[in-house]
Amino acid sequence: MSIRRIEQTLKQFNKIGYTEDGINRLAYTENERKAKEIFKEICEGENLSVRMDYAGNMIARREGIDPTLPPVSTGSHLDTVINGGEYDGTVGVVTAIELIRRLNEQQIQTKHPVEIICFTAEESSRFGVSTIGSKCMAGKLEQHNVQNVKDKCDISLKDAFSQVGLNLSQAGDACRENETIKAFFEVHIEQGPVLEREQLDIGVATGIAAPTRLKVTVQGKASHSGTTPMNLRKDAFLGASEIGLAVEQAAMIEAQKGTVATVGDCTVAPGVMNVVPEQAEMKIDIRSINMASKQTVMKHIKDTIKYVESKRELLVHSELLTNDKPILLEQEVTSSISQTCEQLGVSYRKMPSGAGHDAMHMAKLCPTGLIFIPCRDGLSHHKDEFASFEAIGIGCDVLEKEVLKWAVPKKAEAISK
Repeated sequence: MSIRRIEQTLKQFNKIGYTEDGINRLAYTENERKAKEIFKEICEGENLSVRMDYAGNMIARREGIDPTLPPVSTGSHLDTVINGGEYDGTVGVVTAIELIRRLNEQQIQTKHPVEIICFTAEESSRFGVSTIGSKCMAGKLEQHNVQNVKDKCDISLKDAFSQVGLNLSQAGDACRENETIKAFFEVHIEQGPVLEREQLDIGVATGIAAPTRLKVTVQGKASHSGTTPMNLRKDAFLGASEIGLAVEQAAMIEAQKGTVATVGDCTVAPGVMNVVPEQAEMKIDIRSINMASKQTVMKHIKDTIKYVESKRELLVHSELLTNDKPILLEQEVTSSISQTCEQLGVSYRKMPSGAGHDAMHMAKLCPTGLIFIPCRDGLSHHKDEFASFEAIGIGCDVLEKEVLKWAVPKKAEAISK
């Protein structure tokens, strides 16, 4: 019954934004809004109170025996990358909903309230800034870094907020720093191949790598591709290419520390075959669980920018979009989740997370656990992303038992499975 429900709920969300090329529910769009409306309807149907905060996060609350006690929270996000998969983020929302359904079915009352948080704008695909919703909740969104960011349609983040009835200047009011949250748990597909290769059911995250993101704009001079001698050109694209190769080189040097770096977006103007490019804009993503290693990569990129400016007589402007700090998760939580896996007879391993998650910001507010389930071939951010419903069910089993530990059921004997 539980597995069928999980499948049905996942499909219910993934009808929104479905295309043959993948799922498209970008942050602060109509598709994301529709998905959050489904979330609201489901949660209200399970007798949860639901509210939206000033950043657009949806918070559904199942009241505890003592409403004054701090809540135990769980959840993830429903927004996707462009042409994304059906499981990234959505699995964490679906397992949280299933947890509530199980508690209701078993008529389990908890002393602490239990919350589902459906974060908004976890993905950076639209604005180049990730985890906007959880950053706001943790009081970590730096307004000056996002005031001028725009999507590919030239829509600013400020206007995107306005289009869904929000005000960017009020996003800081979503902060819960002064509110006590007892614990937060997020179930997520691994987005890597380790669990599948080792035939394990669960990954217990010990830390979360954090992204540093740059937008680099290279300004050259447009000229005729047939009449401009090679030694007299100011080719913005070639300058950007040189910087891009330096990104790879710097990350390779730091690879033993688990550091990676990617140029995931590059646009060239005027974008005409017979014109030497006048401008190139690239977005660079650097990730590591080692902050010093990220800083080393950043220095290499900055040194290369200076070199390219001088060598090619170009102007290069770099803008820091985000510079998040890696998070080490509390051993109390990782040990508790490991113990839960052992009690359930579930195979597991402890492992770092190479991808950023909303959990990394919640860890600044409260003890936080990140629970991975295997995904086929480690594939994610792709239409062929896949996790079995059995794997999702196991993730939900672990989540249920763990949340009940922290939320304290009225009758402990009611937990038995």
